[in-house]
Amino acid sequence: MRAHVGDRIVLAAEHVDEPTRDGEVLEVRGADGGPPFVVRWADGHTGLIYPGPGAVLRIGVPGDEHTAATPTPAPTEAEHAPTQHLREWQVRVSLLESGDDTRATVVLVADPPDRLSAKGASHRSSDDPASRQIGDEIAVARALRHLADRLIVDAERDIEQRTGEEARVRTT
Repeated sequence: MRAHVGDRIVLAAEHVDEPTRDGEVLEVRGADGGPPFVVRWADGHTGLIYPGPGAVLRIGVPGDEHTAATPTPAPTEAEHAPTQHLREWQVRVSLLESGDDTRATVVLVADPPDRLSAKGASHRSSDDPASRQIGDEIAVARALRHLADRLIVDAERDIEQRTGEEARVRTT
């Protein structure tokens, strides 16, 4: 892995319930842009790292494919570039099938919000042909819809706490 000052580095979590870390390369101490790197993490901490196999280097502005070959220059004082933070949320899906019933549990693993979970279920009618795939799809879709509803309710509550006014978030 080769880096330049200003590049972004993303480290995958070591465990499923841990957040992904991202930071800006402040200093390259290895030869020809190689590790170790001094990185300022999104949480404000600075540290020396030798990136492992879970590391991804993003050159330039995240999401901008046109800057993949050149590093992003540091903004001048006249430019007020917004602070960017990369976060990764994961949804884990568990399915339990029992006869004609399928139950799905989905868990959002993020930091923040803390873990949120929701459930969904499906029941196959005796008139319908047996299909695990259809039962799984319906149960998971229902669980994901319930999870989405919980996220909207949480966002409305957070907005109300910050503004002191009633909030309704559009879902379309």
